[in-house]
Amino acid sequence: MKLLAAMVMSLFLLASALAQTNQPGTASESMPVGSVPVSAGQPTPAQRLIGDFSPKLVELTDKVLFGDVWERKELSKRDRSLITVAALIAMNRPEQLRSHLARARENGVTQDELIEVITHLAFYAGWPNAMTAISVAKEVFQKK
Repeated sequence: MKLLAAMVMSLFLLASALAQTNQPGTASESMPVGSVPVSAGQPTPAQRLIGDFSPKLVELTDKVLFGDVWERKELSKRDRSLITVAALIAMNRPEQLRSHLARARENGVTQDELIEVITHLAFYAGWPNAMTAISVAKEVFQKK
């Protein structure tokens, strides 16, 4: 747990440094408030995945996580994406990593930066976690 906390803090510092290179008009600034990326009237990803099975978890995901936490101004969406991707890699959560790699790209993180994060984390979060993450990333990036 201490390793994860130290890694997240290191990634936060890295994300902050990288965020200083953000240019106006990037995807991280263009997503609307409450930015669960769906069209009006369309179900959210959480609603499609588990809406009929666990409506409360969907509500918390959509309203609290993406409607509040992701919208807080203290960190950019780009920084939040880097931190989230790093945490998911460290915890070896490939299913959630898929969607957050795509979200990170939407939030202005480049493919090369994400590959570098995975490479860097191989030494802090474990080689197997990085190998799993790079396989997921390859799959996600080939779909774009």
